[in-house]
Amino acid sequence: MAEKTLDLRGLKCPLTALRTRKALAGMQPGDLLIVACTDPLAGIDIPNLVRETGDTLADSSRTGNVMTFRIGKR
Repeated sequence: MAEKTLDLRGLKCPLTALRTRKALAGMQPGDLLIVACTDPLAGIDIPNLVRETGDTLADSSRTGNVMTFRIGKR
C-alpha cells in the first residue's frame, strides 16, 4: 500500500477535482491518496468524484480553511 499526498491549496474548481481524478487514475488498488485543498466547493466536488470513481472516502477534515480528504483507491 502506497500513500500519496496531493497539495491543491490555492486551486479553484474544477482543478481540484480534475487533479484528484488524475492522481487516482495512476494509483493501484489499496493505495491511499491524501488531498489538501482550500477551494470551498471541494467539500462537494471531492466526495462526488469519489462516488463516481467507486473509490472510498476514508476520512475528511477541516482545519481553518484547509480541507483534507483521505481517499482509498479500489
